[in-house]
Amino acid sequence: MNNISAISMFFLSGFNETVNYRFILFFLSFLCYCIICLVNISLIVTIILDSNLHEPMYILLCAFCMNGLYGTTGFYPRFLWDLLSDICVISYYSCLIQAQVVYSFACGELSILALMAYDRYVAICQPLKYHFIMSKQRVIKLVCFSWLTTFWIMAINHFLTSRLMLCSPYISRLFCLNWSIVQLACFPAETTINGIFANITIIIYFLHSVFIVWSYMYIIKTCVNSIENRAKFMQTCVPHLVSLFTFAVTILLDVISMRLGSKELPQTLQNFVSIEFLVIPPIMNPLMYGFKLTKIRKRIRVILKMK
Repeated sequence: MNNISAISMFFLSGFNETVNYRFILFFLSFLCYCIICLVNISLIVTIILDSNLHEPMYILLCAFCMNGLYGTTGFYPRFLWDLLSDICVISYYSCLIQAQVVYSFACGELSILALMAYDRYVAICQPLKYHFIMSKQRVIKLVCFSWLTTFWIMAINHFLTSRLMLCSPYISRLFCLNWSIVQLACFPAETTINGIFANITIIIYFLHSVFIVWSYMYIIKTCVNSIENRAKFMQTCVPHLVSLFTFAVTILLDVISMRLGSKELPQTLQNFVSIEFLVIPPIMNPLMYGFKLTKIRKRIRVILKMK
């Protein structure tokens, strides 16, 4: 094998365990994707069309839903196609693109959660400075910065992967991920820089998590002695914490399964663990915020009554 171009296609062997119930999985996955699109687009359109919702917290929520659509669109159409295919193959560059989308979605989710935590910290702990610090223009700039930063960090990871010589075309997953491709390298010594940059990336987004936890600890400390702040916390912070917990658990399970080895786990369980973060958060987040945040709930009721 002289160069990396020797492998032009990957076989997604994770689909081997789905042969006997592919049509059921296709129906359930298609239904899931339709629900994700419906609830996220509904929330996005509601926030965009209602000028009363053009506030930092709702702008961040809108970005949160857009990011969910971005990530799931990078997964579901291809996944549905593969479920109906006899042989599940994906081209080399399509695989890298899918990995880029999925990774940037996951890390983008964490970045937006960090911005949401900072927004609530300023709103509750420094209310007099809130409108100065969290202006609409600044929030939009922060969202764009977080998206672009995440995209380029992931792009560097995948560029480093693209230089590797690979010795196997088989990926034991339902979709492409960077580390799954790196593990196919012919010479492990060549993957050292991939491992270093991957660990730097993990540290960067781990620090995001630390910042989120610190913010909410400070918020809780502030709310203890104030009934008004306590009510504000229950109304606006609890959905953020539930989103963070759900996302963290689903991602952590997948990372443990992928990075620490999972040969002892049944393929069916590996498949379920690997797609949790593309199923549960994108559905749960918009539903939870839609029911929990009063302004959005009232606006949705008005729209439904008009129909």
